Amino acid sequence: MGSIVERALLPWAQRMKTQVNLPVRLSWGAGGGSSLALGDFEQPMVEIRVRDASALPLLIDPGLDTLGQAYVEGLVDVDGSVSDILAVAHRLAETAQPEAGVLGRIRRHFAHTRASDSEAIQYHYDVSNAFYAQWLGEGMVYSCAYFENGDETLDEAQLKKIDHILRKIRLQPGQRLLDIGCGWGALVLRAAQRFGAQCVGVTLSQNQFDLARERVKAAGLQDRVDIRLQDYRDVQDAPFDRITSVGMFEHVGLEHLVGYFGHIRRLLKPDGWVMNHGITSTDAFDGETSLGGGHFIDRYVFPRGELPHISTVLRTLQEGGLEAFDVENLRRHYQRTTQLWSAAFEAHSAGIRPLVDEKRWRIWRIYLAGCAWAFENDEVALYQVLCRPSGQAATGLPWSRNWMYG
Repeated sequence: MGSIVERALLPWAQRMKTQVNLPVRLSWGAGGGSSLALGDFEQPMVEIRVRDASALPLLIDPGLDTLGQAYVEGLVDVDGSVSDILAVAHRLAETAQPEAGVLGRIRRHFAHTRASDSEAIQYHYDVSNAFYAQWLGEGMVYSCAYFENGDETLDEAQLKKIDHILRKIRLQPGQRLLDIGCGWGALVLRAAQRFGAQCVGVTLSQNQFDLARERVKAAGLQDRVDIRLQDYRDVQDAPFDRITSVGMFEHVGLEHLVGYFGHIRRLLKPDGWVMNHGITSTDAFDGETSLGGGHFIDRYVFPRGELPHISTVLRTLQEGGLEAFDVENLRRHYQRTTQLWSAAFEAHSAGIRPLVDEKRWRIWRIYLAGCAWAFENDEVALYQVLCRPSGQAATGLPWSRNWMYG
């Protein structure tokens, strides 16, 4: 393999060294006996070891998708801190796709049926509860945390996020709350325990369903919390006083957002409130993340996921019969959240690796670090949109936002 790799990589490595000057060393062959430098550095920050010649086209014409593919498929090994690896990957991808910022980002559509959506959810969430427990934190909350002061621990910030949402929707004792995509039950548990609500949580993940029901039973809340393995489109026992959807509408699909918001509206009382909390694209035309990052996520992490721009969210929820009452951008909060998840993943790798195969470990390692980079660099955002049924008189509502921060 040595001569093949050298003939293919040498011209590219020389061009990278001249144009980009990266602190990277490429090595190949038995024991990494041959190597090339991509920059003038005494000590490289990242070393890429080529294990298979099929990695060459993925390296020479790199995007975040091809570089990620080479790594997760085991065609290359990479040494260095995960933040340095991500920085190098972006620099390489930028050299291969200088036109990306001019031409915009690809907008793709996927079929969304009950069967395909269920399959996608199970692929992502049914890895194992033990896997997620290693890095999510004590509350098992897999969504953007809320850092009121910026110095909170992850568990503190996740609890503050739940309370922030429940205060925003003005949840009152005895009210019926529907949580769409309830995860492992953290929000409905809090809503029942602290706010005295009657809660229904729905999920398509068998693992989440099983553990959430166990947590409800352990808390003695079976009379106030009903966890269901159910598609949100099959929820019919309206009306609900309050509806929350946290980290779920990313799976709905761009062409189905009006129907999604419309179904929520049909389940809601005329004086009810809705919180839609989800990741959005920062491309004004709903394009995926640049440099091939979106393609990597669709292929390996979130099958059929589609991110709308916030303008699309506001338009489609209005078409679905809801009025946006308050909009809050929590992009930097999700950057901090994913940064802490990535750090926990790295710190607990010894416990995580036996729980999954090598490919899955590599996917999640690079995905979490990539998410932190994407949120930090405005590739994606996170919005909380507080809604109410449209066409209603705005009587009896607070005049300021103070009630959200009590």
